[in-house]
Amino acid sequence: MPPKLGWIKFAAIAVVAFVILSGALVIVGPGQRGVLLNFGAVSPNVWDEGLHFKVPVYQEVQKMDVRVQKEVTEAAAASKDLQDTHSTIAVNFNIIPEKASWVFQHIGLGYKARVVDPVTQEVVKAVTAKYTALELITMREKVRTELKEMLKDRLLAYNIAVVDVSIVDFKFSAQFTQAIENKQTAEQMALKAQRDLERIKIEAQQKVAQAQAEAEALRLQRQNVTPELIELRRIEAIQEAIRKWNGVMPSVTGGAVPFIDTKSYSGK
Repeated sequence: MPPKLGWIKFAAIAVVAFVILSGALVIVGPGQRGVLLNFGAVSPNVWDEGLHFKVPVYQEVQKMDVRVQKEVTEAAAASKDLQDTHSTIAVNFNIIPEKASWVFQHIGLGYKARVVDPVTQEVVKAVTAKYTALELITMREKVRTELKEMLKDRLLAYNIAVVDVSIVDFKFSAQFTQAIENKQTAEQMALKAQRDLERIKIEAQQKVAQAQAEAEALRLQRQNVTPELIELRRIEAIQEAIRKWNGVMPSVTGGAVPFIDTKSYSGK
């Protein structure tokens, strides 16, 4: 065989080998699982992350994301007291890794639209119907927990695991929202009126207590007023007048001159 033909044959073999080998190597990336298809038929075997070999033409590999994903669903429902509600629910979930082939075979890649969204809407309707509109507001955490537990049970049947559920938004009709605001305003006004009444009562009680104290003090003063005390006060007043007198008799027209008997108080 001429050298030139030998090189051509070698190159052809190398190209064929490269094509075959390149088609036989499959890399399953982080957070993925490989679903093996044998002539289009789904194999129960699921490939983990890493490098794998497949038979070209005969086998294909469909990569499935098994990491935690988020789906936001809008759901309309009615409460126990027939109030319309509009919820925005965020569901964090992932495909159960060892069941990736089942999910691909029975649901396909559109599992969010085919399963997660409709099941979430149905669960929201079922849970919301158990509570009144006011309970949905005041017991929000309990409602969220019940949504999560029910979604877990429902989606597990599709080999989808629920990690967490969040109530992103929760709205009522405009009429009900206005009624809630009016009720809160009325409660605040009633509370203010009650506080004002209590303040007035306390102030009145304080005034009564003060008046009682003043009356008691006056009563005690009256009890302590004796003839001896009156006489003492009179004598003190006369002595104070004598101390302030300058020795000059007052000049009074049309009246008697007051006389002060100093001897009776001089001690002689």
